[in-house]
Amino acid sequence: MLTIEKVDTDNKAQVRRFIRLPYQMYANCAQWVPPLLIDQEVYLNRKKHPFYEHSTADFFIAVRDRKDVGRITALENTRFNAYHKTKQAQFYHFECPDDQEVANALFEQVFEWARGRGLDAVVGPKGFGALDGYGIQVEGFQHRMLMNMMNYNFDYYPRLVEALGFEKEVDFVSCYLNADAFKLPERIHRIADRVIQRGTLRVHDFKTKADLKSWAGKIGKLYNDSFVHNWEYYPLTEREVAFILENIMIVADPRLIKIIVTDKEEAVGFLFGFLDLSAAMQRAKGHLLPFGIVDLMLEGRRTDWIALNGAGVLPEYQGRGGNALMYVEMEKTVKNQDFHFKHADMTQVAETTKQMRADLVNLGGKEYKNHRVYLKHL
Repeated sequence: MLTIEKVDTDNKAQVRRFIRLPYQMYANCAQWVPPLLIDQEVYLNRKKHPFYEHSTADFFIAVRDRKDVGRITALENTRFNAYHKTKQAQFYHFECPDDQEVANALFEQVFEWARGRGLDAVVGPKGFGALDGYGIQVEGFQHRMLMNMMNYNFDYYPRLVEALGFEKEVDFVSCYLNADAFKLPERIHRIADRVIQRGTLRVHDFKTKADLKSWAGKIGKLYNDSFVHNWEYYPLTEREVAFILENIMIVADPRLIKIIVTDKEEAVGFLFGFLDLSAAMQRAKGHLLPFGIVDLMLEGRRTDWIALNGAGVLPEYQGRGGNALMYVEMEKTVKNQDFHFKHADMTQVAETTKQMRADLVNLGGKEYKNHRVYLKHL
């Protein structure tokens, strides 16, 4: 018999069941990277996660014969809906066996939840914030996920959601860049050189985390302002910006974070690079102790992959040399001699950002993973 149970987020045992289910499902999957359990708990903590200061979410587990077989989260992001003048619910944390009955039962719970709030559509996977990764993977299943900056799922997931009437809303494509082959045209370098010589824009480098933290306010405002035209955008609260930056600080190597600033020290562009620690996270199996932290630090010295997860220039500076500076810094970062990168991943670029998608392909990037966000009208 199949039943759906709503998780009581104050019940530690139920929370544990919800967050541990994918660790069981993907136990033998070489491409899946286990997230840290302590990070997953925060999603269900209504006092800690800033999402709950303006919006709401509930969590559901599918149970068959006393065994947990699937899960899903239903969310209402009131700030997104207000900004875009929509009435959408979101789904996230969807995990399911290749069993349409289980998928139907989980999503019917989400549909009922959404209708009860007067919402008229369900979109997803789409989580609690900008670091959660978007979409169900539809291409590139043979490749390991890059830490937890994107989702990974088995190849039958698209079939399950499409059978429920979901249709494509937007794709997020990740591009692969070979570090040795990545070389910008001289024209881009000339434009960037002229911008630097004029003194109107420059690149701020970071050497320490203390320096990076001192720029947190400017980085947060820049992040909030850069994506106003993006499909996924809504204005983040100060607490949400602080939450994102706090999480970035944990895994950031300051040498891989670049900010483009004006002669008045206003931040107008950014490039976020991260060491790929996936191998160590797979060994940690969700635990930092007793050896996970040390192994993560050592993996940072060994890895030859870099994730470029976050790049943008304020629209008014894109035609004034800002994009050229950003791409030059991307090349310098990938070829940084302090590291030994052979591979780079430009993580989840929305198809709605047509110029950046075209730029990456023109620079030699190969589209090798695709994550699809789905939409269903109720």
